[in-house]
Amino acid sequence: MNAPADLPPELSTAKPSAKGSGPTEYCDIAIIGTGFAGLGMAIRLKQAGLHNFALFEKAGAVGGTWRDNHYPGCACDVQSHLYSFSFAPNPDWSRMFSPQPEIRAYLERCTDQFRLRPHLRLNHELRRAAWDDASGAWQLDMADGKRVRARVLVSGMGGLSRPAYPNIPGLERFRGEAFHSQHWNHGYALAGKRVAVIGTGASAIQFVPQIAAQVAHLDLFQRTPPWIMPKPDREVSAIERGLFRRLPFAQKLMRTGIYWALESRVLGFVVHPKLMTVVQRIARRHIKRQIADPALRAAVTPDYTIGCKRVLISNDYYPALARANVDVVTHGIDHVEEDAIVMRDGTRRKADCIIFGTGFHATDPIPRGAILGQRGADLLDAWRDGAEAYLGTTVAGFPNLFLVVGPNTGLGHSSMVFMIESQVNYILGALKAMGRQRVQAIDVRPSAQRDYNAALQRKLAGAVWSEGGCVSWYLDPKTGKNTTLWPGFTWQFRRATARFRMADYEIRPLTRYALAPREANEASRSIEA
Repeated sequence: MNAPADLPPELSTAKPSAKGSGPTEYCDIAIIGTGFAGLGMAIRLKQAGLHNFALFEKAGAVGGTWRDNHYPGCACDVQSHLYSFSFAPNPDWSRMFSPQPEIRAYLERCTDQFRLRPHLRLNHELRRAAWDDASGAWQLDMADGKRVRARVLVSGMGGLSRPAYPNIPGLERFRGEAFHSQHWNHGYALAGKRVAVIGTGASAIQFVPQIAAQVAHLDLFQRTPPWIMPKPDREVSAIERGLFRRLPFAQKLMRTGIYWALESRVLGFVVHPKLMTVVQRIARRHIKRQIADPALRAAVTPDYTIGCKRVLISNDYYPALARANVDVVTHGIDHVEEDAIVMRDGTRRKADCIIFGTGFHATDPIPRGAILGQRGADLLDAWRDGAEAYLGTTVAGFPNLFLVVGPNTGLGHSSMVFMIESQVNYILGALKAMGRQRVQAIDVRPSAQRDYNAALQRKLAGAVWSEGGCVSWYLDPKTGKNTTLWPGFTWQFRRATARFRMADYEIRPLTRYALAPREANEASRSIEA
């Protein structure tokens, strides 16, 4: 059987599968997801001369969260000159904080610029990835029955990929329109409707101002108010964009300035949390300037230390709440009926449409049964006491598995793309070391993972996320551990991941492992480049 015409020659021809409904494709490195994590990994592999990889994407286009989230007002809350690949600067950002369409277009351009299209496997949804110890490879089963065998598995499945819905009695009885912000129904006309928005997180503060003027009435159901800071957004002038195109160093200077300005926030988050009282005063003034009604001010003012939950930025959220056709409801929802939401005090609030701004499964983004390691162990069982990994990247008992945006790599202050690039460099170091030392598989030592995470949790214990007096999605709901955030400066993470140490891993020598001769030779060559 010949390989499809769009495959690079390094990707070997498919072989009949012992199980499943179709042939098995072999690639040395399988990457799951095509957001910043997956595309960044693929680009750096090509730059390193490693071409025997494939990108598997469940959707029909690249983009990850910036493809899936397209609600009105969707934009980045980190300046785009920093929220972009260091090796692919974009001089044409229209605003300091770019809207979703621009970021998605940027990822599409990167895909073309670095010639990743031949490596893409779109509409390939991963159902299960299982480590086969006999062959020393990962067996990937796709939703359509296709199978893939790969020596190395890189997960680029982001933490903000699985939408979370509230467990409210009676939701199934609701006869109106209902959707999550990630699955925005642009075909549903909101004009003249009574709309209920449940949740006040990062998505809601962006879309509520966009729809408030359209609807007849909007009820915003708030459980806990967020702290919101002014958004220092502006247009990037044509003169500036022209300067960045002609003098790339000018854009690099801007990126560096933004980076260090954001890094200073760590002083309050981790080093001296009491400094957050200064930031909190700024946030209180923001409320006072934008909301005149004392009762509404009180309703939207949090009672916990700023930074304990994600700090949001907006210039139009509070004015939207002050509109005559908007109510902020804080009594708590009891149940949902066919045409209304009923509060715990018995009040019925009629609704034609419910929009869930309730966030994502940030602490458990990977569903049960999706990744099985040695002896069939489920990754979620390995994380029974909370998700953890070594350097946020490798997990004991799961050989040759690398997680990009893994446990405790999230940020509350800066660009995740910086963290992604740090992890990608670490993975490249691992692959090159495996090639030099002719290693087929590596598995992080449990002691290395345990010691690393013990030190990390000790540092987190004194941070504002643990001491700020709130419950947030940063914390594992079962254990209370912060399994999401990196407790320090991003340059510290970059330094920690700068060098791969084979001594931290148990190794398995390279063998000819249940592959056709040509496939085995290609696997060896691809990591020795």
